[in-house]
Formats: sequence, structure tokens, C-alpha cells
Amino acid sequence: MSSPISLHFLGTGTSQGIPVIGSDHPVCKSADPKDKRLRVSVLLQWQDFTLVIDCGPDFRYQMLRSHTVGLDAILMTHEHNDHMAGLDDVRPFNFRQKRDIPLYGCVRTIMAIKTRFPYIFVEEGKYPGAPGINPLTIEAYRPFELGGKTIMPIEAKHGSLPILGFRVDNLAYMTDVKTLDQRAKSNLQNLDVLVLSALRREPHESHLNLDEALELIKELKPKTTYLTHISHLMGFHQQVSQTLPQGVYLAYDELKIDLL
Repeated sequence: MSSPISLHFLGTGTSQGIPVIGSDHPVCKSADPKDKRLRVSVLLQWQDFTLVIDCGPDFRYQMLRSHTVGLDAILMTHEHNDHMAGLDDVRPFNFRQKRDIPLYGCVRTIMAIKTRFPYIFVEEGKYPGAPGINPLTIEAYRPFELGGKTIMPIEAKHGSLPILGFRVDNLAYMTDVKTLDQRAKSNLQNLDVLVLSALRREPHESHLNLDEALELIKELKPKTTYLTHISHLMGFHQQVSQTLPQGVYLAYDELKIDLL
């Protein structure tokens, strides 16, 4: 029998987060904690295994806020700054666990990380306090094993950029999506939980807007969907939530879900 998965939303915001610096937008001034969103990331746990998907600029605070004391792996959807800028802050896990953290991403993402953080990957004379990351290349639709579970990378298009989402058991995490081809859709059938990005109400060149996300959900027919990677332009959490169809919810920071 498969081990249950705990899904913890570390951040549900878009690249600027909410509130946006200097913004007078009403959502940015909201007192509702559900309208305050760090950059997008999730924590998955089962048995004694812990991984994060993406490691953005809020990673340190997300780890402190979630009381995470161990990290076994990092999955990377792609190399944009709001998804990788926090990698230096894996260091406390290295010091505590006395080993490198495996990081899984496509060839392009791994190359971008090595360019952004060259001091992590030097072969000689590495600074002793630098992070320890073991980069491992993965490809869409070539599953791999982590912690006794099969991880299926699924390709999406973020505008014209191919990126990865991930399916574990009957949970799928797909952020920064604009389009999915038929192969991706066939790998997203029979889901108990789909986590899907929905940036705002207005159209965007490289992200699903709310209407597009809802149409895709109708096609995929997951039992439950949580929307993430949300801009302040989507509106207030409470108001938007009241307009969503049955089984579709706005995710929010620190939301925790247990999947049996």
C-alpha cells in the first residue's frame, strides 16, 4: 500500500509575491493572511522523506516558518529567479545532515543553476561553507524513484519555454503553465489532487489565466484542484474563492493537505 503524502504550500504567489513592493493595490494592503503570498513552492513529505519543489528567494523563511529540519531532495520546475534564487540557503541542511542535497532538473535548468551559482560546483578549492548540491538530470516522461515513490516529470509550456511539472501517486504539481499537449494531459488523468497555476483574470502570454485554468480543469477532471502562482491582480482570496466551481480552491500559504 502506498504511503500517504503530506502537501504543504510554502508559497502561492507569483514572481513579485504579495504584497508587491510599493504597491497601493487593495489586495496588497489586505489584512487577510490568505492574501499574503510568498514565491511559489511546495513541501512534500511521506514516511521519513522530505522534498521541496522549487527553491525561490523566500526559501529560508519558508523553511523556518514550516519548521522543516531535514531535506532529502529538491525538484526544479525551471530556472526562473522566483524558482531558484534561494539555493544558497540549503546550507543549514548540508551542515546538519553532513551530505549534499540531490537536485533534479532538466539539462537547461541544471546548466542555468551552475551559471548562477558557480561557487557551489567548483571541483577544487571550494569554500568550506558553500552549499552542497548534487545536480541530477531528468527528462519529461522518464520516471525516477525517490523515497520509495515514483516521480513522473511532465512537460508543460511556460510561454514557449518547456518546463517540468511532477506527478507523485495521484497528486500532480503543475506551475507556470500556459499550455499542455496531449501527452501531458494523458499523464494527468485520474488525479485525486491537481495543483495548477492561475495567474490572474486577464490573459497573459506565458501563464494560464483563471478562465483558461478552469477550462483545463474541466478537461482533466481531477477530484480536487488547488490554484497557485497567484498575482494580486487575481483579487481578494475570499471574494475569488466564492466564484470558483465545486472542487476548485485557491491555495494559500501554509495550507496543508494530507493525501491518503
